[in-house]
Amino acid sequence: MKTILFDFDGTLANTLPVCFKAFQDVFHSFDEVELTDEDIVKMFGPSETGIIRNQLNHTDVEAAIECYYASYSEHHTKLVEKDEDIRVLLNKLKSSGYRLGIITGKAQRSLDISLQALELHSYFDVLISGDDVNKPKPDSEGIELALQTLGAHKGDAIYLGDSDADLLAGQRAHVQTGEVHWLPGYQPTLTVKGDEVFLSTSELLEYLKRCSEVGEFKDKK
Repeated sequence: MKTILFDFDGTLANTLPVCFKAFQDVFHSFDEVELTDEDIVKMFGPSETGIIRNQLNHTDVEAAIECYYASYSEHHTKLVEKDEDIRVLLNKLKSSGYRLGIITGKAQRSLDISLQALELHSYFDVLISGDDVNKPKPDSEGIELALQTLGAHKGDAIYLGDSDADLLAGQRAHVQTGEVHWLPGYQPTLTVKGDEVFLSTSELLEYLKRCSEVGEFKDKK
């Protein structure tokens, strides 16, 4: 069993600009507050709906959530570019027989918007969103749920992400971890180190080839 699990935001697509825009529209419209990108990053952890429920002062939370999704959908094409390297990577992994999954803190609704807009939906065997777990990353619940859903063994899986929370979640799930720095114009700053570092999608493919040749994947204790 060969299983490649991905974070989404900052890993498969640079969706942060459209996330920032949607949150800024919500808090401007409902709380008359102007948020910077840095203000929004400090809220990250729960899904988008969780952030709005936790942080919004206005009482009409459901209308604010609908505002978020409307803005997210409206501005997605303009603010999020399709990345051909990602598409080539997923095609190669899929055609090579790897089982692919996403574990993200995004709500399912925004994940679906992004996957459809970027034409990536068909590649994945399992999708675990922030709506599917009780404990968000850095807890390992999402990764463990994905492995269980796929019937995959943790010793044959790697989780790829761009944040400390991603890498901690992978470590706590006892799977291999890879920190990615491969999206143009987006370079995350990490304090947690992954087992591997990938500066390009081709480096991941080379790594997987080596693993298949020498049986490198093992249980992490």
